[in-house]
Amino acid sequence: MQAELTRLVGPLVAEQGLDLEELDVKPAGRRRLVRVVVDADGGVSLDDVASLNQTVSSALDDTDVMGNAPYVLEVTSPGVDRPLTEPRHWRRATGRLVRTALADGGQVEGRVVAADDDAVVLEIAGRRRRFGHGELGRGRVQVEFRRPEERVEGRAGSGDDDDEPADPGTDEAGN
Repeated sequence: MQAELTRLVGPLVAEQGLDLEELDVKPAGRRRLVRVVVDADGGVSLDDVASLNQTVSSALDDTDVMGNAPYVLEVTSPGVDRPLTEPRHWRRATGRLVRTALADGGQVEGRVVAADDDAVVLEIAGRRRRFGHGELGRGRVQVEFRRPEERVEGRAGSGDDDDEPADPGTDEAGN
C-alpha cells in the first residue's frame, strides 16, 4: 500500500511545487492515519497545505488504494526536529544554527552559511568551514529564541561586513 500511495501522492505534491518528505500510514483506532509531510524552498504556507489536502483527499476518494476502511488525512510540513539528511534540507536550513555528528567522529555546531548539492559551509566560532555531505551525519536545527539578526547590537556572525553570499565551494582557507 505504501508504494501505491507514493505513486499516487508523489506527482500531486510535485504539481504544487513541493517535495514529498515523508508519507506514512498508521492505524489510529478503527481508522488509519495517512500523514503526508511536504516541504519547499521558502517554506510551505497554510494555503499550500490546504490546497494539497483537498487534492490528495479527492485522489484517495477516487481510487481504491485505501480500500473501504476510513482514514484521516494529515498534510503537514516538517518540524524543526526533522533531521537534516538531504542536500535540500541543509540548503533550507541556511541561516539556522545546527548541530551535527561528523562522519569521522565528534560533533560540530555552527550556523549554515551556504549549502548546495555537494557541500555545506558552517560558520563555527566566527570561522567558515566547508564540509562535503559525506563528512556530515544527521544534522539538527537548534532552537534559538533570539536569532542573530534580531540582536540590537551590531551584526552577529563572522565579523566581515560584506553582504556577499558564501560560496559553498570554498572555505575561509580557500579549500
